[in-house]
Amino acid sequence: MADPLPDEVLETLLTAHNDDWPEQRLTADEIKEELASSGQIPQSFRRGMLQHPSPELRARATSLWLWLTPEQRETLLTDPDPAVSETAREQSRIQDPAAMEADLPEPDCHHRALLLVNYAVSRAVAERCLTQGRDLWALASNHHTPADVVARLAHDPDPEVRERVAARAGSGPAGGALRGPGRDRSDPGPAAAAPAHLAAARRARPGLRAHGRVRRPVGEMFLEPGTSWYEACAASQEPWLRRVAATCAWLPGESVRRLAADPDPDVRHLLALNHPLAPPAIVLDAFTAVPRHRPYLLTLPRLPRTGLGHLLDHADAEVRALAAADRTLAEPPLRLLSDPDPGVRRAAAANPLLPLGLISSLLDDPELAEGAAANPSLPVARLHELLDRGGLPAAAPHGGAAPGRVRR
Repeated sequence: MADPLPDEVLETLLTAHNDDWPEQRLTADEIKEELASSGQIPQSFRRGMLQHPSPELRARATSLWLWLTPEQRETLLTDPDPAVSETAREQSRIQDPAAMEADLPEPDCHHRALLLVNYAVSRAVAERCLTQGRDLWALASNHHTPADVVARLAHDPDPEVRERVAARAGSGPAGGALRGPGRDRSDPGPAAAAPAHLAAARRARPGLRAHGRVRRPVGEMFLEPGTSWYEACAASQEPWLRRVAATCAWLPGESVRRLAADPDPDVRHLLALNHPLAPPAIVLDAFTAVPRHRPYLLTLPRLPRTGLGHLLDHADAEVRALAAADRTLAEPPLRLLSDPDPGVRRAAAANPLLPLGLISSLLDDPELAEGAAANPSLPVARLHELLDRGGLPAAAPHGGAAPGRVRR
């Protein structure tokens, strides 16, 4: 997922008009549509749109209608700008079952699915879907679906429908999974699900690896269950629910300790990737076991950088490189200077445990010069020589135009 854009850039793009950039390949409206689903609009900006000076952004904030408080909705409905209040009135139809029933198209299409998943459901629409056996997965996901209809869906023959019922917050994940008639008790089925808006829920299903750092998806304004829900998942007998619990960065210490000792490696790795209190030992274990997440793990201060001597002979070159940089090794990593992998050789050359004379000699080795030049043991005078050799000009005297070189 792309990183969020700065607020000023978002304001420019979301308030632009099609004639502002006549030479562009995409119109301003097309750019706005792409932004809406790109993940580049942070939650803080979405919330800020509610009180933004621009009427256009306040009108855009009405798209968050389902996740606004009654007070916020009323503010938009009474906005002094007619365009904002009219847009708010249109959005308020989301909570009107009769309006949803009138707007619901009969043919299968994206708009029909959108209404059935998110909007208030009338009794007539729900009963018609049940009778036809149609769109039941959508009703099972919709938080407006009547409770008795949800109870019937919990026993639907379709496992996907039952799974979506189990994915509803408040289904009691720790108290026993929802199971359809005749289901084998050894099959975890819908107990493997989590709230549908969590990226981890799909990664944690049977047959899928649950590795991943959770970043809230585009619909990040969706309501989440409270921390207690995740605590219940952490105590569950179902490993898939414990994996989902491990994606919660707000779990209290007791649950973190429980998950850090979990027998399922996926649980431990997810905890390492998502929780700031994850023990360093499981963060290091995740680094060795989950290669694709190493760039992120390297940014974490809780990834151990010392005490890594046991990894000097690891089969994975990236793990050896991490160990080669350890400044607390019992002896300098001399043998890794000839490692088959260039990254390991550079890390070893940058280790300050190397003798100073050796470091200086490595500066003349094309394969090791980069690592040696980064070695913190190099004296200042030697660093200046390297800068001179590289043709980097010295800074001018502070505040003046006096010619000559000044030591950096």
